[in-house]
Amino acid sequence: MTAVLDGVRILEVAEHTFVPAASALLADWGAEVIKIEHVERGDAMRGLAATGVLGIPTDVHALLEHSNRGKKSLALDLTSSDGLEILYKLAATADVFLTNKLPGVRKKLHIDLDEIRAHNPKIIYVRGTGQGERGPDADKGSYDSLAFWARAGIAQGCKRPEYELVPSPPGPGFGDSIGAMTIAGGIMGALFHRERTGEATTVDVSLLGTGVWAMGQAIALSLLLDKPFGVPAAGAGGNPLTRNYVTADGRVLAFTCLQAGKYWPAVCEVIGKPELATDARFADHQSLLANSPEAIAILNEVFASATLDQWRERLADFTGQWAVVQDTLEVAADPQTVANGYVQECKTAAGVPFRLVTAPVQFDEQPAPPGRAPEFNEHGDAILEELGIDWDTIVDLKVRGVTA
Repeated sequence: MTAVLDGVRILEVAEHTFVPAASALLADWGAEVIKIEHVERGDAMRGLAATGVLGIPTDVHALLEHSNRGKKSLALDLTSSDGLEILYKLAATADVFLTNKLPGVRKKLHIDLDEIRAHNPKIIYVRGTGQGERGPDADKGSYDSLAFWARAGIAQGCKRPEYELVPSPPGPGFGDSIGAMTIAGGIMGALFHRERTGEATTVDVSLLGTGVWAMGQAIALSLLLDKPFGVPAAGAGGNPLTRNYVTADGRVLAFTCLQAGKYWPAVCEVIGKPELATDARFADHQSLLANSPEAIAILNEVFASATLDQWRERLADFTGQWAVVQDTLEVAADPQTVANGYVQECKTAAGVPFRLVTAPVQFDEQPAPPGRAPEFNEHGDAILEELGIDWDTIVDLKVRGVTA
């Protein structure tokens, strides 16, 4: 049973990824999501043609699909009184109102909390923002590369001290997708609270707040020691079993064996040097740390002597914690990804096949099957008819540009 939100209606006035991806998750879990799009151009994401080193194919807009799967689309001019009236009618039927419009825009469009609640006192009102609902930058827009990645300390925390380059986010919508899961969790909590108490709440999630939470342990430690957090230089010592090692074919093995003394003998067996397990330099955890450069040098040389496939075979029964540093195609083909259904087959509205990552929360041991993104205004007529608007009026709304 993955449709745990069956019967819940979400009304979304949002675009890009951060907030729309939240309702996409809710749609995966059974909610009905009505997406209000700009009456002429639609969600701005529809016009995005490239990201990073990859172009976006014209037949499958993968980024749009990721954050809008399973939704219904209605194109509406919210600057018109008729368009706003339609929105209010939809709000009266919805459980959740979800938006990423800035405070000034919400006020200008007359979709702020009090105005939406005037038409549905029990609606849960959800705001996704760049920097939070309060403070000097509350009414300034942002992106995940800024508020989540740069401003929240993640980019600086990832920066290697031997390089001056500040790293960019590892993929499009990285912080957006993490923030979207945070919004989805907040909405489910608000729905649970309303079910228990009858009280409708507001939910606020920002990219900055999500990034600060993700860096929470580092920030707490920094505040305690009054010192910024950073990763050690590549040549620094430390636990030799919490490092990356390069194989003969240029691949990377990542180890995070925090109990170095416990796993060192097993590593020595794997690398074919059992005598190192009784070497006085590496006799226990403290000795390993004290003689870390020597241990690291040995491991660097040994791991560089065999290919990734050879090391996969040799490490198959190793009980310590390790992984291969994989690219995105390898992640999709990873046996664990496949076994758990983390990537599923989909088809666009035109029937073009593609694959999407599933929601990371599973119910009853089943991955939630992702739907497809709607075509622009695909459900507009049906939604208006459901509100009791007759066809002649719908035609008139189209002629006047209130809807597409």
